[in-house]
Amino acid sequence: MEFQSLLHKKLLKGTFVYTAETTPPDASDQNKLLEKTKPLKGFVDAINVTDGPGAKVHMSSLTAAIILAKNGFESILQLTVRDRNRLALQGDLVGASALGVNNILCLTGDDPKKGDQPETKAVNDISSLELVITANMMRKEKKFPSGRIIEPPPNLFIGGAEVPTQGKPIPEKILKKIKAGIDFFQTQYVFDALVLKEYMKILGDFGILEKTYFIIGLGPFSSAKSAKWMNDNLYGVDIPENIIKRLELSKDPKEEGKKICIELINIFREIKGVNGVHLMGHNKEKVIAEIINETKKI
Repeated sequence: MEFQSLLHKKLLKGTFVYTAETTPPDASDQNKLLEKTKPLKGFVDAINVTDGPGAKVHMSSLTAAIILAKNGFESILQLTVRDRNRLALQGDLVGASALGVNNILCLTGDDPKKGDQPETKAVNDISSLELVITANMMRKEKKFPSGRIIEPPPNLFIGGAEVPTQGKPIPEKILKKIKAGIDFFQTQYVFDALVLKEYMKILGDFGILEKTYFIIGLGPFSSAKSAKWMNDNLYGVDIPENIIKRLELSKDPKEEGKKICIELINIFREIKGVNGVHLMGHNKEKVIAEIINETKKI
């Protein structure tokens, strides 16, 4: 496939990429978003713009992704099927590409009952996989599912989510997603290099690594308490005991968390099939930029 975005172009060239995540602000002012993401300028290859994380309202992910694209960032638009029906999603795909947002991450979205407006009704007109199939049709067949032609069609680099739980993927499931149109995967947090090695080996044995790209989720810890919370509350996250112990014994847990993240990146980049890392953390744009800068020096 000819490259669909700058991120795609870098991955095609074999560049080890760094992506980061930002949550749009609770503000109707684009400068708030630009100030928040400013530390990442020149460090990340793309910024994921979250779409109502935790089922809470923030500035529209589509609007935020376009603002970033217009200000020199490569953005990845997260789209959840929770909030839009198929017509709205298709319109957003065309509109995003028209304004320079060509990377998308197709997600289900967090349950509204766990958000701060629990009376909200989820849409879920189609599944996240059906969104992938639709986006793939729109870019390849140059038409909407109704058959109407899109000229020109959107340039889309399509992403999906994966969880390397216990290093035991279900290859058939991943192959099904790739066949549906997924070009790259961004994963849940991974903090165990041995688990990741086993996960990637299994994918390699099934010939999956030649068909797609894997960008592995990571993030800096603030404290042992936050690490334990992630262990207990985030699906698919398993933090080794030795990491928690390091944070507990450290005189400066934030600095130790940063150091652990850098160490893991340098290990992950040597694992076959790992094409980059996706760095996450609420309001941690500055420390994420520092981590990327440190790893690029090594």
